[in-house]
Amino acid sequence: MQNGSTLSIESGCLHSDKFDDDGRIKRTGTWKYATAHIITAVIGSGVLSLAWCFAQLGWIAGSITLVLFSVITMFNSLLLTDCYRSPDPVTGTRNCTYMDAVKSNLGTRQYKMCGIAQYSVLTGISIGYTITTAISMAAIKRSHCFYKHGHEAGCHVHNNSFMIIFAIIQIILSQVPNFHKLSPLSIIAAIMSFMYSFIGIGLSIAKIIDNGIGETSITGLPIREDFTGMDKMWKTFSALGDVAFAYSFCFILIEIQDTLKSSPPENKEMKKATVFGITASTIFYLLCGVLGYAAFGNKAPGNFLTGFGFYDPFWLVDLANICIVIHLLGAYQVLAQPIFGFVEDWSKLKWPQNKLITKEFSLLGIEINMLRFVWRTSFVITMTIIAMIFPFFNEFVGLLGAGTFWPLSVYFPIEMYISQAKIRKYSFTWIWMQVLSLACLIVSLVAAVGSTRGLVTSVQTFKPFQSVS
Repeated sequence: MQNGSTLSIESGCLHSDKFDDDGRIKRTGTWKYATAHIITAVIGSGVLSLAWCFAQLGWIAGSITLVLFSVITMFNSLLLTDCYRSPDPVTGTRNCTYMDAVKSNLGTRQYKMCGIAQYSVLTGISIGYTITTAISMAAIKRSHCFYKHGHEAGCHVHNNSFMIIFAIIQIILSQVPNFHKLSPLSIIAAIMSFMYSFIGIGLSIAKIIDNGIGETSITGLPIREDFTGMDKMWKTFSALGDVAFAYSFCFILIEIQDTLKSSPPENKEMKKATVFGITASTIFYLLCGVLGYAAFGNKAPGNFLTGFGFYDPFWLVDLANICIVIHLLGAYQVLAQPIFGFVEDWSKLKWPQNKLITKEFSLLGIEINMLRFVWRTSFVITMTIIAMIFPFFNEFVGLLGAGTFWPLSVYFPIEMYISQAKIRKYSFTWIWMQVLSLACLIVSLVAAVGSTRGLVTSVQTFKPFQSVS
């Protein structure tokens, strides 16, 4: 053996100082990188709507909802970390993707159902991030207009050009081959998420100091002549979807865990990353939601950094929106990589001799693959066109949260853990896990109904490709 390395075959896998037990290039990630990935995925556009959520839910229900979703997400994420390897969480065979874990633990039928759910949600989030980034870009231009012409000026801006700019950047970033190359981008994106959260918190505190606490209540936005009890119910359901979306990341947890080096055990390191990542996210969520609601009261905008509850200092509002843009540039890639990888891996298995699919070409020192270039470019363009047709921030966020939360953050993690840990059917543990799953299903259904109603109402009065901030 050259350079003193040792090679051996164990259970059909290649081992060496350069390869892991599944024959792939040795993973080098640490729990700190994994934490950055989690924060990048969790603290996304969902944080921007939390003040609005508090306005719909009120002080008590808003706070309880945030904490409950945090606890449920953390619990199910910790269960999921043990499903990265099967049948043993430390020595078993690796499941490199969320879908692989489902297939190993629950079988082919559930695997197909998971694939439909996971890739539908990831596709939807890609659309949502395109909308959010364009709104933030437009907000930067609008803030300069307000600064120049006063707060009463219209300063309306078309969003489509900003969506196109975002798409061009994403086409370039999408040529990064895989998740393992995204760690630097995730760290930058995580820093940006902290920055705009801090700015939002700081601006909220400043607004409270200057103007006092806004008109708030225990139950949120009160029923009145132009806001009926039925309207209140639908808005409450939609807010639940927004909070669910704010905690949606379980569906890429396995992919994040697959970047970790094998010693210490991946599940142990991923549990540490999960606890740190979700705890940090929850603290920021509570601060943004509570302080945002205190600052704006029941008139909290759907997006508290682009809804222009804050005008001054205009440069700080601009900085916050720049941070949102940079963060979502990275978050888009973190969430799109599983889709990219699935299609490319399937194509390579289907047509292994096709050089356009398998061969890497060097262009200006950059490795280019024709399948990767064409497929990823097409995906970004398609998501951008859909975002131009349906540019509704709060309704879209709520619907994505409702569609994501139960199947991918609750049902599959619980069922996989039950299968792997061999928990006896109708035992106490099995029963309370099923009760938890059922309760989360009900929440997801009512959130989906509320968000769908809001989306349908918005579509009725909107002309496609005419999105204006």
